[in-house]
Amino acid sequence: MSVASEMAQRLAREAEAVCRHYLPHGRREGRYWRVGDVHGMPGESLYIRLHGAATGKWADAATGEHGDLLDLIGLNRGLGRLADVLDEVRVFLGSPRAPPEPRWEPSVPIGSPEAARRLFARSRPLAGTLAETYLRNRGIPDVRKHGSLRFQPHCWYRDADDRLAEGPALIAAVTALDGRLTGVQRTWLDPSGGGKAAMPSPRRALGHLLGNGVRFGVARDVLAAGEGVETVLALRTVLPALPMVAALSAGHLAALHLPPTLRRLYVARDNDAAGRRAAKRLGSRAEALGIEALVLAPVLGDLNDDLLAFGHAALRAHLRAQFAPEDVARFWAGRVRSWRA
Repeated sequence: MSVASEMAQRLAREAEAVCRHYLPHGRREGRYWRVGDVHGMPGESLYIRLHGAATGKWADAATGEHGDLLDLIGLNRGLGRLADVLDEVRVFLGSPRAPPEPRWEPSVPIGSPEAARRLFARSRPLAGTLAETYLRNRGIPDVRKHGSLRFQPHCWYRDADDRLAEGPALIAAVTALDGRLTGVQRTWLDPSGGGKAAMPSPRRALGHLLGNGVRFGVARDVLAAGEGVETVLALRTVLPALPMVAALSAGHLAALHLPPTLRRLYVARDNDAAGRRAAKRLGSRAEALGIEALVLAPVLGDLNDDLLAFGHAALRAHLRAQFAPEDVARFWAGRVRSWRA
């Protein structure tokens, strides 16, 4: 084993201590440390695994950067040579540190697909719930038919002080191409139903997300893919017959697994650098597989922002111009109910 590999393994065994030392403005969320970037700015686009087989691995959803804790320390300290990074690591590993706080370990790992399946099974259909109110306030009607979405009135989370708390949450099932539930996304809600809860990171996921997504309909030859559940549901108000999937982040959108029968892919990108980069990467992957890729670009931040700002008719007209003519004929037939009706 090389010196670098040995050092990376030693760092991984103390991943949380590494994060607290080099990224003190971040915070622990379950199995991850969340922070804004490799320099430790406040935010949540960068996440470092604290437990499991991939402990110490990290990725930044905003930039696409990823690596192990050696890479992270080098970037954080601005060190260009491996020898300098190893010297920094030796100093860190030789410094005294407080022992980690004891933590309760559940019988089922909290970030596992099994934990996700149990949470989804304990959650209820959307009809008459706070989650239905929230989605209607996002301009999305007829949410009761979406079997991939449920409501959990008592969903646990860790607050900013790492204490257990609970609150109402929209639960979205993340599934693989074969239909297996591999994870869930939890969106904690304000008790009024007017928006997300006032808490750090009101959206959190658990389970295996990479390559998978929240699915609406079964894709065969045509599919639309986007980042957020609300973005994809906004598109679905216009095209309810078109199969869709929400990948839940820009990084996961770029890595989405595509059905082998797919012939055309619409990428409903977000209007930021990460969204444009993800759309380009996914489009390139699709085209390499012989799949035509077309980008659906919003006017504002995403399609749900467009729906709320301009209304259903304007969104419908804006999207129609971006669709292939044969899909307009196939999926545009019939009147779709407006959320303002």
